[in-house]
Amino acid sequence: MSEPADDVDNLDFLSFVDFAVRKTTRVMPEVDPQSMRLVLELTRVASALVYDLESTVHRPQGWSWPGFRVLFMLWLSGPSDAKRVAQLSGMSRAAVSALVNTLERDGLVTRRRSERDRRAVELSLTQAGVDAITSTYAAHNKRERTWTSVLTKPEQTILIGLLEKLATAADDLDIHTRD
Repeated sequence: MSEPADDVDNLDFLSFVDFAVRKTTRVMPEVDPQSMRLVLELTRVASALVYDLESTVHRPQGWSWPGFRVLFMLWLSGPSDAKRVAQLSGMSRAAVSALVNTLERDGLVTRRRSERDRRAVELSLTQAGVDAITSTYAAHNKRERTWTSVLTKPEQTILIGLLEKLATAADDLDIHTRD
């Protein structure tokens, strides 16, 4: 005798997590439902957050989320070689290279051969890039405050600590991260 079908037609973005945990653990009882729920919730919230920031702040500026990440990284760290930009922005070197073509075309970034290593390309913001990222980051941070306003300051501090704990565990747990 089979179990009744779950009502997949009435699922939404958040209720899908309950459905996924329930259905997966029914089929695979050995699955750890708490770990599954935590990772599903974390990735779904991160995805929703990125989509919101990109659609309300960055797309109106003509940027993608990766474009913002490159501009933000260069703004804070100053001129950097493309390899370092890829590393600090969490992107591949190929993705950074392709993205910089657009940012350079838009007058936000310049690239030149590194004086230290002629094989490397150094990226830097133009004045237009600095002006764009500083004005846009104000709107970005306003959305960050909107998202985090549902948590008290102590809850925010706890969540930051927990996320940092997960992030720093990668080395100890042989977890693959982008170099």
